[in-house]
Amino acid sequence: MDITIEQTARGRLVTAQQRCTSVAATFRYSSAEPLAVHVGFPPEASLEGDAVTWTFARDLLEEGLERPAGRGDVQLWPCGPGHTVVELHAPGGIAMLLFAAPLLRRFLQHTYAAVPAGQENLQDAVDRGLEALFGGV
Repeated sequence: MDITIEQTARGRLVTAQQRCTSVAATFRYSSAEPLAVHVGFPPEASLEGDAVTWTFARDLLEEGLERPAGRGDVQLWPCGPGHTVVELHAPGGIAMLLFAAPLLRRFLQHTYAAVPAGQENLQDAVDRGLEALFGGV
């Protein structure tokens, strides 16, 4: 049985003018994809007016709560005692969001309660990925 965990969060989008705008996000984890975390943003949060979902490693979220982590499109780091920065790089620009670290830690704890570290069923995830890639060929 697949387990899905969702946590809504209000983040603060830091703009180029050093202003903060409140942005809704939904952090989602599924035991069907045990290594991944998905962060969804509603249409009003994107420049194109489309809902956007970013996917990155659960380990990256864990590391980013404690120290700077990530290279490339997704980077995270602690910001003061109570916040975590999530920086997202896309062809259209960079978004820097500030989230409450305790909320992200709680979400992460729930994911590890569902699927403990080291007990991820990677074979099922690989099979699903291959099926999606090759379409049953």
